[in-house]
Amino acid sequence: MIDWADKKLAVWVLTPHGMVLAGRVKQALPHTELFASQKLAPGESYTGFSTLAKALAQVWDRYDAHYFIMATGIVVRTIAPLLQDKTKDPAVVCGDEAGHFVISLVSGHIGGANDLAVKLSAILGATPVITTATDVNQVPAIDVIARDLDIYIENKAAIKHVSMAFIKGEPLPVHDPFQLVSPHLPSELMKDPSLFSSEKSGIWVDYAVRDLPEKVLVLRPKMLVAGMGCRKGVTRRELEDHLQQVFHAQGVSVNSLSKIVSVDLKADEPGLLALARTLNVPIEFYTRDELDQVKRVPNPSSLVNKHIGVKSVCEAAAMLATGRTNLLIPKTASRKVTLALAVISFKL
Repeated sequence: MIDWADKKLAVWVLTPHGMVLAGRVKQALPHTELFASQKLAPGESYTGFSTLAKALAQVWDRYDAHYFIMATGIVVRTIAPLLQDKTKDPAVVCGDEAGHFVISLVSGHIGGANDLAVKLSAILGATPVITTATDVNQVPAIDVIARDLDIYIENKAAIKHVSMAFIKGEPLPVHDPFQLVSPHLPSELMKDPSLFSSEKSGIWVDYAVRDLPEKVLVLRPKMLVAGMGCRKGVTRRELEDHLQQVFHAQGVSVNSLSKIVSVDLKADEPGLLALARTLNVPIEFYTRDELDQVKRVPNPSSLVNKHIGVKSVCEAAAMLATGRTNLLIPKTASRKVTLALAVISFKL
């Protein structure tokens, strides 16, 4: 569940009664900003707008959620041109200015609009209105489970197949060797993963890449750490090409990459920093003393030891970051890049 006390919320109002409700929300949720029609009396507590659609378009992506205290029809027409994808759009809720109802309108699951509607209703003494099928039928919402576990959804189109099966009470084959998602699903909704078929859906939770039927929902846990070393001045493209080639050749998904690690001598290497930004993962650096704590690496290098004073960068960094004594993929090297891959330990 999303903690909305830590999220940025924009509240939009057109009337004085709406402003009263907005004030109560702002008092309860500290990261709330108010936007109100300029037709209301001037005030320092909110940003005024003359045209709702124009004002919203300018800040749409700056907030985790938008709460509109106005008629649903106005909201639907206003947000329609801004909607892109349910895994990317901010949460949208709306409600009447009397504070009777708060309606989850857009991004109910991944965006957290359902949770927000419940939260706002508790603040205002209103009734939350939730219409997503899994919630109405009281069955697990697989996209919410993935969101809460920080698991990447690789094929969003398959969510509907899993949800429909759960609504119908049809058990699905579930491949989950690390037991990440399975504990959140009723046992009666799961069956043997060997029963995957093209006719039915299923759930695959793993960093391993397999040729799976289209309806199988592929979930990628963020459990891989890439240790990387490189020559000075290497480009982001050279780094990414090597990483992608290794992942593809070894049958593991880049979408399961949790972070990149290296030696602190590379902390200002532009290509390495750009790679982390491109892949949208954090990057961490270890000192040579820290890397030297890893006593046994599969492929120590006398050349690396001569130049920077440690026997290993990529393997030692990956092992240090994960606490592993073995690697999923030992050192691989191109002309300018080295890479090793380790798996974050999970308690089964």
